[in-house]
Amino acid sequence: MTHRTRDRIADPWGEPAPGRRGAQWTERVDQWLADGVRPEQVDRWVRSACLLCSNGCGLDIAVRDGRMVGVRGRAGDEVNRGRLGPKGLFGWQGQQSGDRLRRPQIRNAEGWLRETDWDTAMSLIVRRSQELLADRGPLTHGFYSSGQLMIEEYYTLAVLGKAGLGTPHMDGNTRLCTATAASALKESFGADGQPGTYGDIEHTDALFLYGHNPAETQTVLWARMRDRLRGPDRPFLVCVDPRSTVVAREADVHLAVRPGTNLALMNALTQQIIAKGWVDEVYVDRNTRGFEELSSAVSDCTPTWAADICGVAATDIERAAEIFGTSERVLSTVLQGFYQSHQATASSAQVNNLHLLRGKIGTPGCGILQMNGQPTAQNNRECGADGDLPGFRNWDNEEHVQELADLWNVERLKIPHWAEPTHAMQIFRYVEQGSVNFLWIAGSNPAVSLPEARRARATLASDTCFTVVSDAYPTETTALADVVLPAALWGEKTGTYTNTDRTVHLSEQAVAPPGEARSDLDIWLEYARRMGFTNRDGDDLIPWTDPEGAYEGWQACSRGRPCDYSDISYRRLRDAPGGIQWPCTDAAPDGTARLYGTGQFPTTADGCQTYGHDLATGGTYTRQEHEALRLDGRARLRPAHYEASPEAPRAEYPLLCMTGRTVYQWHTRTKTGRAPRLNDAAPSPWVEISPEDAGPYGITEGDLVRVESPRGAMEAPARICGTRPGTVFVPFHYGDQAANELTRTLWDPVSKQPVYKVSAVRLRRLGSGHGRPAPAPVVGAAAPTGSEE
Repeated sequence: MTHRTRDRIADPWGEPAPGRRGAQWTERVDQWLADGVRPEQVDRWVRSACLLCSNGCGLDIAVRDGRMVGVRGRAGDEVNRGRLGPKGLFGWQGQQSGDRLRRPQIRNAEGWLRETDWDTAMSLIVRRSQELLADRGPLTHGFYSSGQLMIEEYYTLAVLGKAGLGTPHMDGNTRLCTATAASALKESFGADGQPGTYGDIEHTDALFLYGHNPAETQTVLWARMRDRLRGPDRPFLVCVDPRSTVVAREADVHLAVRPGTNLALMNALTQQIIAKGWVDEVYVDRNTRGFEELSSAVSDCTPTWAADICGVAATDIERAAEIFGTSERVLSTVLQGFYQSHQATASSAQVNNLHLLRGKIGTPGCGILQMNGQPTAQNNRECGADGDLPGFRNWDNEEHVQELADLWNVERLKIPHWAEPTHAMQIFRYVEQGSVNFLWIAGSNPAVSLPEARRARATLASDTCFTVVSDAYPTETTALADVVLPAALWGEKTGTYTNTDRTVHLSEQAVAPPGEARSDLDIWLEYARRMGFTNRDGDDLIPWTDPEGAYEGWQACSRGRPCDYSDISYRRLRDAPGGIQWPCTDAAPDGTARLYGTGQFPTTADGCQTYGHDLATGGTYTRQEHEALRLDGRARLRPAHYEASPEAPRAEYPLLCMTGRTVYQWHTRTKTGRAPRLNDAAPSPWVEISPEDAGPYGITEGDLVRVESPRGAMEAPARICGTRPGTVFVPFHYGDQAANELTRTLWDPVSKQPVYKVSAVRLRRLGSGHGRPAPAPVVGAAAPTGSEE
């Protein structure tokens, strides 16, 4: 049945369909067509999947007279069973904005960006690139991509960067949102890749959500969870979040911890699992290493100890531990509340520890989803555009490097592998210091999204770096570029992408891009051709010329690795009712729903993606140190000691600020800010303040307030709501009065992900709101006090 869909701004999750454990999630096909367009007037429906969160909902694009006119969910897709969230339903409208970039631009001698033709723009890029290579070598070049491109584009970028230029300076804005997901998985299991699947929701007895607010970040995923929670055999729900989110209001236990104290909480939960005898000793002995070290590390981390640090009741910690320790099936999800906070990788790895201690992994209802934030963050990591070697290969394993050298037919020493790949924050520091002089930014807006925004803008405006930006819209970052290239978006190109639970979708081109815009694949193929990149035989380094050829190149690269796509072809994706989960091979021809059900993990020295890191310092372990652990296919239990955050409240700055997301906007609003229904629901920033904190300042709903940190300040109306006392929350989407004016240039030692959730601030009331409410949503965590749904 297809629904035109009731008001999905007022109700982001849609009509509930409560279900019992073990039953398949029911279908509900959501559809939205442009005003005046009836279903029978659609010329064709084109296969795709949503690209406005990491859920990866299957959908079809409606096309009429060569234009997008709507979308509908795909009923046969196991990810969403036809459902779409607000961004999926309305986000496509932003692509029809009149300010889309249509022609290349270059900065003239007077400092202005002016339109030009492709030949002139590409000639300038290539000339500057070749000059720097000849003068100072490949370390002058850096690339900063996105979590919203496609496999074909990421893999092409990885090949030209690693085997063409030979630069280690490659990363994406995925570093800012979910790099910790990859790090935590690698540290525990030896390789990236989610063990669980969304289908575990239908089987589980307990849901644990750590710093994850799917009601706003993945609305369809929350609808799925909610349908189980409202069914006849409701699972327990435990929520770790300082804010009173929709998830928290549904929870059996809500642990509203102080920002920056996640690891203390996790160590207390672990201590309880061990002390209460809830450990599956047979599983731990057979399938893990490190239990004695972990047990010793948490022995004194009692609930009472953690309660004082985290600011929550010891009885609530005990109850949460009991639910985890006694439930037959447990599913955990983790997101930015852990990833963007203090001791990020250490805290997230403890979630893995809990599942390993109880043997709750790889079977229906028992899984871990170290969530992604962006729709193709997984592909950025898999394909090596984030700096890692493609196919989850280990940069410190000479045999892995040689595999790529053989595949690409280049000398092994051409591929940079003398140290860990350069992470995004270090790349921008190199730009700031003047050693990176050529920076190509694709599909990202770091002038708004990087921490300490004033410093980021100054870095991007530097005269010492030649900056190229590929984007679909004018942004705060394109305004600082030397060359701007108009890029095609979703629905305007063909390619594949993989969501959080490893489901691969094919998105077919539905309409032509506007003006002279090109796909990132075509742009990078043109750059590689003009640069003259060749292999050892003198042939083109990159032999493919179209998306399917690039994808087949990626299939070959992934073969035999944990993320094996070798049996997922374009043909199979076109024929499938939905997506296909990797690994998909001759041995698993229908794909693989869950990983590690056999108790075997990719931790051997020959196969692992990393030899591991010191979770406190980020120092890398050598192969010899790794081999000494004798993991031999076992998972590794990773202990870590809690340390207080270096950014703490003090007399001058008595509050802690968290940044984050709202249900109606996406990243820096380059897309959703141009979709009228979405933007009207959250048009400008606000500051969430608890009633307890608002009172002493004399702040009431809608008053204009100024939030100040040691780095900068922002001003916005106040929303009085249910955030934890002692904290404020600011959405990060808005370039005007940016939340990142407040944040600090500080990152996790292992994942190198910036710490956005712990900034010491102070408040100042600037004036009355004159009875007008803040421009914040009235649903979700920002719902005004007293109006929570």
